[in-house]
Amino acid sequence: MADTIRWGIIGPGSIAHRFAEGITAVPDATLAAIASRTPERAQSFGDKWNVPKRYNAYEDLVADPEIDAVYVSTPHPYHAPCSLLAIEAGKPVLCEKPFTVNAAEARRVAAAARKKGVFAMEAMWSRFFPIMARLRQIVADGSAGEVRLVHADFGFRAGVNPESRLFSPALAGGGLLDVGVYPVSLASMLLGKPDRVTGVATLGETGVDESAAIALGYPSGALASLTTGIRVNTPHTAVICTTEGSISFPAPWWVPERMTVKVGRSSAEYHEPKQASGFEYEIAEASRCIRAGLTESPILPLDETIAVMDTMDQLRALWGVRYPMEEAQ
Repeated sequence: MADTIRWGIIGPGSIAHRFAEGITAVPDATLAAIASRTPERAQSFGDKWNVPKRYNAYEDLVADPEIDAVYVSTPHPYHAPCSLLAIEAGKPVLCEKPFTVNAAEARRVAAAARKKGVFAMEAMWSRFFPIMARLRQIVADGSAGEVRLVHADFGFRAGVNPESRLFSPALAGGGLLDVGVYPVSLASMLLGKPDRVTGVATLGETGVDESAAIALGYPSGALASLTTGIRVNTPHTAVICTTEGSISFPAPWWVPERMTVKVGRSSAEYHEPKQASGFEYEIAEASRCIRAGLTESPILPLDETIAVMDTMDQLRALWGVRYPMEEAQ
């Protein structure tokens, strides 16, 4: 593998622009190709970010021997098919969150990557910020005590459009998969897989979850209290309560640049601003793993991604939210 990882993007949506901005801050990675089934979008994206190769077929991008890795940023239902397409071509893949629509799809992608021996990772970008690494160290060394309760939320108010990706069941819409995955993933990072999953949701006219309150319980007795939605503005904060104090993130916690750690009467402030869009950290980690010949990142292994998808499957089952593409699975 070359020192510089040459990335190709499948899907030039808004999130792909964040990736393109982030990669400018990663010295050993470069954006080499963009693919879209709409030629005009590939051209426009390529012109804006000076991408040398523009493809009108995803198959052509993954077949290019000069592309070292693929970032998938299509709508949710296409995450698994596009990831499998890249993996079958022997390309390492970084797939936007949620990794897939459900845990069954996540298991198929993970199994394919493991069989092929290629790298695969969910692009849960918040997980890779420097302050998140510091948080994991604080939790691991016990300097702030044991984590007992995680409060986190991510919600915003969008106008209802039944055909948009947020509200269409055919596009796996709803708040949980779009933004609820962030607090669920945070709880997973800190507490592992829950053994009790419950919650209530308000379903909209299209049948997707428009707001939800989630409670997760863990074998240790710890709890997570999470809220999310696409029809309600929320504070975007996170607080981790420990046996000795608390660790808090101001809004927006999912772009984690500031953190306050309180232990007893002492308090410490941390500030580590992002270099570009914030996507640079996941790109750097994926590129590092690929160059090292790793097939998974120790920061976010595939089994954890599957566990997060399983938790969200359980929540959707409680709420009666099922997508059309799942009927054939």
